[in-house]
Amino acid sequence: YLSLPLRGVRVTPANIFCADQYLKVSIPPFLFEAILYAPIDDTNSTAKIGNGIIFFTLYKKEVAMWDSLTLATANKEKLQYLRENAVLKAHEKAKEETKAKKVTKQEHKKYALEATMKLEEAERKRIEDLKEKERQKVTKELALWKKQQKDAEKQKRVQKEGELHQEVEQLKEEKKEKMNKTRIPNEGTSKTRLKPTKGHGSYSMFSENLKEEQLPAPRSAATIKINFTSRVFPTALRESRIAEEEEWLRKQAEARRTVSADLSEVEDLKEEEKNPDWLKDKGNKMFATGNYLAAVNAYNLAVRLNNKLPLLYLNRAACHLKLRNLHKAIEDSSKALELLTPPVPHNEHARVKAYVRRGTAFCQLELYTEGLQDYEAALKIDPKNKTIENDAEKIRHLIQGTMQDS
Repeated sequence: YLSLPLRGVRVTPANIFCADQYLKVSIPPFLFEAILYAPIDDTNSTAKIGNGIIFFTLYKKEVAMWDSLTLATANKEKLQYLRENAVLKAHEKAKEETKAKKVTKQEHKKYALEATMKLEEAERKRIEDLKEKERQKVTKELALWKKQQKDAEKQKRVQKEGELHQEVEQLKEEKKEKMNKTRIPNEGTSKTRLKPTKGHGSYSMFSENLKEEQLPAPRSAATIKINFTSRVFPTALRESRIAEEEEWLRKQAEARRTVSADLSEVEDLKEEEKNPDWLKDKGNKMFATGNYLAAVNAYNLAVRLNNKLPLLYLNRAACHLKLRNLHKAIEDSSKALELLTPPVPHNEHARVKAYVRRGTAFCQLELYTEGLQDYEAALKIDPKNKTIENDAEKIRHLIQGTMQDS
């Protein structure tokens, strides 16, 4: 135990330095320095400041009696060596602690990212399961409705056939009754009357009446109402392309919505500054000059005006990579891949860039497995690209090294 008076000065922990064999308290203009007789455990040793003193509790590394507090027999060179050695050990210890804190911080960040990705995957799976259940439910309801409609139509058809059969039978009965009414009771006289006379002046009243009875009744008059479908385009329906016209109308409506959105923010801009393509070219020029923040701002405004251009997200992902905004780079690359559908030869180059940039962001976050998957996807599209192949091979070596270390 060591007690050191303060003499009315203010002391902070920064004024105290303690090593395994060196103790120093520097409070200008006062200085206390001691080269200890034997090494101590500087990790467990403590110093309490209060009541006008500094009270040290020093734990010996080896249990033994000390002849004195300080090493009195050493010469000046040895004392200087012990002093410098204590300072060097303190610096090395501080470096090791800083390095250990950095490693711990990286591990915590990696764990937090993995936990977040697992939660997002679980949530996505839950939503997909709900969608699948709803789809199955709707499918069953639709099948039941179709069956009911089919049964109802079948029942109506059977009912109509029955009614038609009854009408036919009724007509037959009426015709038979009319035929019976027109017959003459005396067969002999009827035969003589039915026998027509030859020549131009022949005439039979009975045959004329029978002919009139067999003629159908005249049709009843009615009015048919015709309605025409309202159309935006003046062309006739048989000559138009409905799918292309509806697509054109949808795009026009979407363009009007995007232009009217956030009008308070873009009303002060020039006409060319409201054009997403012009903003994209401006962002490309800013990126070429190294002004990545200005490029990101240009791409942000272009995305707000038109969020369906994949090149805007692709170029903004490149800016985020330069600015070390790795999570935003992953989001923009993923959005670009969503918009680059369906995969066709025309957008192969853009899809390769999106996979490479997202894989680079994953690797810089030390998520080498996800990064390797994106590089392999890019290689499938462009197998002759040696640069991507070499980078993928480096990532494989990193993954193997990490597995061996673990």
